[in-house]
Amino acid sequence: MKQYLSFSEEVKAAQEKGLPIVALESTIISHGMPYPQNVITAREVEQIIRDNGAVPATIAILEGQIKIGLSDEELEVLGNSSDVAKASRRDLAYLLATKQKGATTVAATMICAELAGIEMFVTGGIGGVHRGAETTMDISADLEELSQTNVAVVCAGAKSILDIGLTLEYLETKGVPVIGYKTNVLPAFYTRQSDFDVNFRADNPETVAEMLRTKWNLGLKGGAVIANPIPEADALDHDFITNIIEKALQEAEENGINGKQVTPFLLGKVKELTEGKSLVANIALVKHNAVVGSKIAVQLNK
Repeated sequence: MKQYLSFSEEVKAAQEKGLPIVALESTIISHGMPYPQNVITAREVEQIIRDNGAVPATIAILEGQIKIGLSDEELEVLGNSSDVAKASRRDLAYLLATKQKGATTVAATMICAELAGIEMFVTGGIGGVHRGAETTMDISADLEELSQTNVAVVCAGAKSILDIGLTLEYLETKGVPVIGYKTNVLPAFYTRQSDFDVNFRADNPETVAEMLRTKWNLGLKGGAVIANPIPEADALDHDFITNIIEKALQEAEENGINGKQVTPFLLGKVKELTEGKSLVANIALVKHNAVVGSKIAVQLNK
């Protein structure tokens, strides 16, 4: 495994000292936001994790290795290059073997985090069952990964471009717990509300950490979704964002956009139609997730 994993000095030192570590994905840098906001946000999120008592480990594929923790230069490369592949489970081996650049999705980040011994992962929103999946079978690999990889994911719920009801059904079938952090309702990324309830509610980091440790001590494989609503001040109006997503979905269908291209297209179109408000909300929710994820990581580490 040593030939594939490369740890930054900060992460290496944290592991030697037994400090809590929080994994971060890199798709949000290369495919989720424009430059330079992507790199600025990545650095700010890393600092938030440090400020809350944990050590950040942004994960990516570079130079034939899985990088666990990135330097400033590597963040720049990811954020300002046009040849970075979006890497999920199926892509990892090929990108490593051919020494291509890869930004890890939720699924790939979970795999790499588990290989590196990291149990906590912070992201924006998880992938899920796309609308119309009953005919397209377009279901994110994130869900399958959550069912088999022992990494907990703090997110602002499922992306609101998805079929949230079917996403929850899939997670239930796979035995993945969905925990609402200080909420009974599953947040829908840009908004704090959806039409669906979470499985369990937890009002503090200690409860989440105790539940996760118990789960894994029992040998119950797989991760958990910790759904943390976007801060109220940053949330978008539910009806406003729903109408925009419907327009974006219609345009994606008309242009024959499918597979792994759907999410970047929809996020870009939503940003355009909200005149940038969705990007501001996206950055705010990721930062909020970093605070909560770090606090849970600290408790989990105890």
